[in-house]
Amino acid sequence: MAVAIRLRREGALNRPYFKVVVTDTRSPRDGKFIEIVGTYDPKKAGQNSTLKLDRIEHWISKGAQPSDTVRSLIKKTKNPEAAAKKAAAVAAKKAAPAPKPEPEPAPVEAEPVTSSAPAAIEPAAAPAETTPAAPPAATESPEPKAEAPVPEKSES
Repeated sequence: MAVAIRLRREGALNRPYFKVVVTDTRSPRDGKFIEIVGTYDPKKAGQNSTLKLDRIEHWISKGAQPSDTVRSLIKKTKNPEAAAKKAAAVAAKKAAPAPKPEPEPAPVEAEPVTSSAPAAIEPAAAPAETTPAAPPAATESPEPKAEAPVPEKSES
């Protein structure tokens, strides 16, 4: 029996609340479980989870696999200073105004040249005319190549 530590959804519509449970991987998300080892409230700011770390360590030692979210919650619970520091950095990044790119200067249009001499200026560099290269001389024999025979599948 494969055992997982994952979230079980509780709470009302648009008000999620989760319990961290140890369960058989074959059971549904909100179905039968072995043990409740914590809670998680994603709407709450700051410390939003409570976990029984001793029971979680016990189940992990027995082979239980925590989900990605539960693994993140365990990490935050074990080291709350690092989690708080990371949350503060994210909040500071959101609060800081994004640097505005400097507006590009408007393109300056060239004034038309009025000249009494008609077409005195020649184009700077006209593209050179190129002719397609002749295909190389055929050195292969005019006979078509024979394809390898396809082996037939035998009935077994």
